[in-house]
Amino acid sequence: MHRQPSLPTAGTERTRSGGAAPRAAAAEEVGAKRYYRIGEVSKLTGVKPHVLRYWESEFRWMSPAKSRSQQRLYRQRDIEVILLLKRLLHEERFTIAGARKRLREAGVAKALESPEPELDLGLEIDHTSRYRRIREELEAIKALL
Repeated sequence: MHRQPSLPTAGTERTRSGGAAPRAAAAEEVGAKRYYRIGEVSKLTGVKPHVLRYWESEFRWMSPAKSRSQQRLYRQRDIEVILLLKRLLHEERFTIAGARKRLREAGVAKALESPEPELDLGLEIDHTSRYRRIREELEAIKALL
């Protein structure tokens, strides 16, 4: 009787030897290649391929190059834009229209290149500093009472 190999569990992926490796190992590969296919980008970003295709239709400037066989080829910058969109839509709870408006106002390049933790978009990159700032503000309010 032929035994089917088990599928990787959430947070893992298969290695060549058939064992499971942490997904973090895949994340370390970002930047190692020039182009990534949609399945690889999906694993690296945690965004499903059909969602990536939908975002392409909603955000016209997000259109990866295509190979001769019409497969999407994402670059490192495309992955950074996807992670920015994911943060806007999932963590900051923007609607698609709201995210489009915010990115149009600030510009995608500015949003990606800004080293500041808080952008004009009102986004927070470093949650630790955000919580520290909130705590300081609350302590200041407490001192006033």
